[in-house]
Amino acid sequence: MKRILGFGLLLLVPWRIAAQNEEWVIVARDTLPAYYAAAVANGELGVTVNRELFSQGAVILGGAYESGSRNGVARILEGINPSGLSITIDGRGVAPSAMRPVDQRIDMRRAVHESRYRLDGVSLVCRVRALRNMPYALMTEVEVTAHRKVEISLTNRHVLPTDLADTLRESRTVVCDDGSRLLLQRSSGSYNNSSDWIVSSSTFLCNEGVEMTAPDRVRILLRQGQQATFALVGVVCTTSAFADPWNESERQVIYASREGISRLVEAHEHLWSRLWRGDIEIEGDPEAQRNVRFALFNLYGSIREGSRRSIPPMGLSARGFYNGHIFWDSEIWMYPALLVLQPELARQMLDYRIDGLAAARRRAYLHGYRGAMYPWEGDNRGEESTPTFALTGPLEHHITADIAIACWNYYCVTRDLEWLRREGFPLMREVARFWCDRVSRNDDGSYSIRNVIGANEYAVGVMDNAFTNGAARRALEYAAAAASVCGEPGDPLWREIAAGLRILRFENGVTREHADYGGERIKQADVNLLGYPLGLVTDRESLMRDLAYYESRIDPQHGPAMSWSVFAVQYARLGMASKAAEFFRRSYLPNLRPPFGVFAETATSGNPYFMTGAGGMLQAVLFGFGGLEITAEGLEQRNSVLPAPWKSLHIKTEGRVYRVDNERMKQ
Repeated sequence: MKRILGFGLLLLVPWRIAAQNEEWVIVARDTLPAYYAAAVANGELGVTVNRELFSQGAVILGGAYESGSRNGVARILEGINPSGLSITIDGRGVAPSAMRPVDQRIDMRRAVHESRYRLDGVSLVCRVRALRNMPYALMTEVEVTAHRKVEISLTNRHVLPTDLADTLRESRTVVCDDGSRLLLQRSSGSYNNSSDWIVSSSTFLCNEGVEMTAPDRVRILLRQGQQATFALVGVVCTTSAFADPWNESERQVIYASREGISRLVEAHEHLWSRLWRGDIEIEGDPEAQRNVRFALFNLYGSIREGSRRSIPPMGLSARGFYNGHIFWDSEIWMYPALLVLQPELARQMLDYRIDGLAAARRRAYLHGYRGAMYPWEGDNRGEESTPTFALTGPLEHHITADIAIACWNYYCVTRDLEWLRREGFPLMREVARFWCDRVSRNDDGSYSIRNVIGANEYAVGVMDNAFTNGAARRALEYAAAAASVCGEPGDPLWREIAAGLRILRFENGVTREHADYGGERIKQADVNLLGYPLGLVTDRESLMRDLAYYESRIDPQHGPAMSWSVFAVQYARLGMASKAAEFFRRSYLPNLRPPFGVFAETATSGNPYFMTGAGGMLQAVLFGFGGLEITAEGLEQRNSVLPAPWKSLHIKTEGRVYRVDNERMKQ
């Protein structure tokens, strides 16, 4: 990552008393002033749900970007939100901002965000879903219960982003060939200088007792004790995905109307039940169970099968942080957990990099190198989109090695030799060629890499950064191994350079972060990544020295959460259960925000759900406490330790359950 945005210290409120943890449902009651909205997403689009009645945030579109221009870089698109409901009761309007929920809950198993309200003689339950079965659709379902005789009118108005041009709102009636009539709302606007378009269509799905009086309006008449249910389904399409988003958005809405509420919900929940075949079960620590599962819920919602896209740092919860770009966060922090639990989702992240190989070759060419040089901040085309003021763009090169490492790990876990031959090795070969040009040979025959930024982005333009050199070494070694497996000719220089890359040390044996490092504060773990995930520092004494030395040098205020997760993994592998548990808690607890536990990037920031930190926390569980390790022979399980409160840990994958039992370990 790069730019850290300061938000000031957050209120130190013991907000967990406002959150009730059940096995799959997070319940939050409106007792605190601080509120950080949680998102629902389906891998194609996402939206945050606020606490005010019917209030939602911007719709984030995973596959649509505004192109870069002289005024800014490419950035992920905020779409039209098809849900902009308002309500009147007996002719009197209700101000949404004045309404606070009785409670809100997120059902992670069923992927639904539910809010409950008590109005003037009426109870409302509002359920928001990003439909997994319809990747371009959002559905808001409303259940109304009358406590007296009442007339209710609900009106919908699409919410258009202010930066769209050529905007248009219209009401339409589609007469289908069976004679049925469907009332629709449709809105549209252009972006990229009117060369691309975004279109949203919506309609109401009405059960008994609900009358649709216009494309944007429903009326409900109820007596005391009666109940009625309707849903608003909206589809958002762009020219990034469809040649004709106007008609496509209507076709999908018509399909949804023919399916009806119950069938849409059933299909949505079925697909989520399949996702939850990859799960983590913790017995004995309900709080950790909730937060670990919420991390999985957000990761699963950020990506989908067949998308050939990766996950930006904030997933589909917001655009404003890092513009929806793809960083090393994807391969090093989020990808490993998905590779274990949902390999098909992990594969999408690699597909994004494979599709970007031509752009990476072009970038290497522009810098005078052979092979492939991947961007620090990738856009939808796989091109560099780092703002020019950020030196990470021209100098943070380890990401090219990180991607090759991810490719090798995919083969190791899946044993998909056909994929390795066709897609994985060609990418790894181009990465190896890049590193052969990028290194410099020293007089003693060793190799150095000069003028880089490593994982510690506070050190700019340094030589022999520990993580950069270590990652490049692994990328070269794995390229040689992949060539052998595929029966392809490899370059002997790959292994020579890998063996000769310098990893520096102080006189006391501590690994030195870079050639000029003298103990300064660092942004995040760098050297410690050589212990895990690179596995280059393996002996106990060296691991302990590096962990002890760098712990006090990581920025406690602006450093992101992931540092402590790699500490937790290594202490768990060293058999130090209490130290591992301490760093596991540090890897997420200071970053959770009320009332649901939304994960912020740093201990003092307030950004939306930080998928990178979630991935780090999950790695502490999987590769630390769970004892999992990716080896050349596949995914293996080593001896491990659990935090004291945990009775057992079950890691559930499609084909196997990995178990760790605390009681059995004590015997």
